[in-house]
Amino acid sequence: MVKTSNNVTGYIDELIERYPVLANNKSSILNAYSILEQSYINNGKLLIAGNGGSAADSEHIAGELMKSFKLNRNVSSDFAQKLMAVDTDRGKLLAESLQGTLTAIPLVSHSALSTAYINDVDGLGVFAQQLFGFGQKGDVFLAISTSGNSENVLRAAVVARAMDIKIIGLTGKQGGKLAGIADETIQVPETETFKIQELHLPIYHCLCLMLEERFFA
Repeated sequence: MVKTSNNVTGYIDELIERYPVLANNKSSILNAYSILEQSYINNGKLLIAGNGGSAADSEHIAGELMKSFKLNRNVSSDFAQKLMAVDTDRGKLLAESLQGTLTAIPLVSHSALSTAYINDVDGLGVFAQQLFGFGQKGDVFLAISTSGNSENVLRAAVVARAMDIKIIGLTGKQGGKLAGIADETIQVPETETFKIQELHLPIYHCLCLMLEERFFA
């Protein structure tokens, strides 16, 4: 059972209020949050992959987690002092501008590595290769596929399972093969790609808000 604060669960209540069609996804969203929370508590990180619009979503999610989203994420006073001990002027500027992070790596963003692997080895294995290189036990793989059947995402999920990396699937109504591999799958109640993607965005915004509330409130 997921245990969360009222402030954290308030975000999902607001999500359901704004998007009643997602009411049946509440438990899967909470379970996905719990997986992410435990990983971050244990100094894990999030690895994200998808194709097309889902590739853009991968980068969007990382952008919300790697810097302030809604709340201030000031660095600790201890770290601020360390910065200023290295360089008084630059350290002060950095202490005022650096923001706390929840480490998230979009696997879609490494063009030199991905194009080299695609050209030299395998066009469908690049996410798997990146996950194998970046991932470690205790991390989480967020696999985004509107059909649940994207082969490059599925291959990465196989590697994640072999490495004891938890898998969260973000799919459409059918879930596809990804639903049979993932530890938790959020299957939004749509079947057309653009409609699925329209529901993915408020869900991952909600997850990012919940995580920020948990770690930076």
